[in-house]
Amino acid sequence: MTLTMKPTFKPIISALLASLITACAFNSNAPAAHTEVALSKQEANFFKRLESMCGETLVGTTVYPDDPSHDFAGKKLIATISECSDRIIRIPFTVGDDKSRTWIIKATGQGLLFKHDHRYPNGKPHAVTNYGGYAGSYKNAHGTETKQFFIADEHTADMIPEAKSNVWMLELKPETNELIYYLERHQKPRYKAVLTLQN
Repeated sequence: MTLTMKPTFKPIISALLASLITACAFNSNAPAAHTEVALSKQEANFFKRLESMCGETLVGTTVYPDDPSHDFAGKKLIATISECSDRIIRIPFTVGDDKSRTWIIKATGQGLLFKHDHRYPNGKPHAVTNYGGYAGSYKNAHGTETKQFFIADEHTADMIPEAKSNVWMLELKPETNELIYYLERHQKPRYKAVLTLQN
């Protein structure tokens, strides 16, 4: 049996819906409008692999540059995959005693997005934060389900002009239970860390 709405109620319901939509549009606390996720198969599989590791902790060290004066030199690195959903994964990244950093991997309508969120202990963002970019091909190499390249976006270039050529790589190595974080600038190595999954 098919139910039909009486015509007399349609204008009332339409008006109520219009009012609700208008109210939400002007409410700063209203959730953002739903957008479809548009990931390649490789991006989606990479995201799923990370999501499957939710709750896991990886520990490691800086392997490049081998420079004792580098800010990260000799410091213990900890990445905890602590918050996961079908759209976003948050990975607090601790450098020694510094807990200001969080990696954010996000499934968006423009592809897979990787960002660096820097905040003070009170939650206030640093002046330099939210930099990163979307997954893409780099040096004729395409992303895979275990490795993705993230090209610096316009926001990053505007905020940190010297980083406009940055390309970050995240690689999962199931055979060794490792996560590699690697950065190039001007197509030259700038930083690399290797972290190992803890039992």
